[in-house]
Amino acid sequence: MKKSILSFVFACGLVAAFADPAPGVRIALELPPGPDNPRNSEGAFLPLKDGRILYIYSRYYGNSSSDHATADLAARYSSDGGATWTAQDEIAVKNHGGMNVMSVSLLRLQSGEIALFYLLKNSTSDCRPLMRRSFDEGKTWSDPVCCIPDSIGYYVLNNDRVIQLKDGRILFAVSQHSFPDGKFDNKGVVTTYSSDDNGVTWRRGKSVLKIVSPSGQQYAAQEPGVVELKDGRILLWIRTSAGCQFMSRSSDRGETWSVPQPSWLRSPVSPATIKRLPSTGDLLVVWNNHEGRFDLKKNGGWNGKRTPLATAISHDDGETWEGMRVLEDDPAGHFCYIALYPLDDGTVLLGYCAYRGLGHTRLVKVPTDWFYKRM
Repeated sequence: MKKSILSFVFACGLVAAFADPAPGVRIALELPPGPDNPRNSEGAFLPLKDGRILYIYSRYYGNSSSDHATADLAARYSSDGGATWTAQDEIAVKNHGGMNVMSVSLLRLQSGEIALFYLLKNSTSDCRPLMRRSFDEGKTWSDPVCCIPDSIGYYVLNNDRVIQLKDGRILFAVSQHSFPDGKFDNKGVVTTYSSDDNGVTWRRGKSVLKIVSPSGQQYAAQEPGVVELKDGRILLWIRTSAGCQFMSRSSDRGETWSVPQPSWLRSPVSPATIKRLPSTGDLLVVWNNHEGRFDLKKNGGWNGKRTPLATAISHDDGETWEGMRVLEDDPAGHFCYIALYPLDDGTVLLGYCAYRGLGHTRLVKVPTDWFYKRM
């Protein structure tokens, strides 16, 4: 396999070569780990009014890259449509959690200001998303508002997951892993939270979703996401341990949801990202495509690998998917926690973890036509 000319020195002193992504995909920035910076992961993009693009991500410091290790939120900027990025981090939010702050979503609100969402992780029994607002294009941020005020627990809101519906409601889905009794459940249950007053107050949806087989076996229900459909319904997808992404739909603005069903998106226990391409109106999914790779005896354990990184298009709002393309296929890769933003110039920005573990983030710029095989 062709290797990139870029090599990076890790904190441990080893040099690692990274495979290039598919032809037509331009690498814009590599964020490798380094001394006192063991992990860079879970970010989000947002264009600013002055033409720059903001990228905020989880920047770990200290010696550990664990999900529970210390981390701040760091910012980088691009002045050329995401082709190149500033060389130095700016700390957007300093760590103020018992463990860390991590997992960023950015949203341009209909009112004009920017909303920044992230997890405040205090302990394995208290991890909840916060929201801050900026009225000066990210220069300063308001005091945080807790988006789950009704129940202390361990709630996972993945990066680049919060949406605002056409009617103004702000909505996100979370997987809840611990409860008031203090018990931690790795499988999780999925629910939603929404705000109808621009993020001032938040309330829980009416549905709690589990992934259970006909025989009663419970599978993992983790790291969900939501996207608004053309007819006003909302599509929700869930990372599972059942061999594929499961999907559910809501017809009442995210209050209640249909029973989750398995989808065509075969995958390991790894998240997917789905967003709409404004230029075509289609949905774009980015995920680890494991179609045909789930027989562990024949495929050497593919079930646990977050590679390859693939894309597909839906013309019918998630009912069917077609045109699967491989974005990254390095067998040593660990491609996950995707940030996705379609730009007005006919390209899409992607950011994702790209090597063993979660330490290294790669930003790429992809022509929209690439996803349709028109390159």
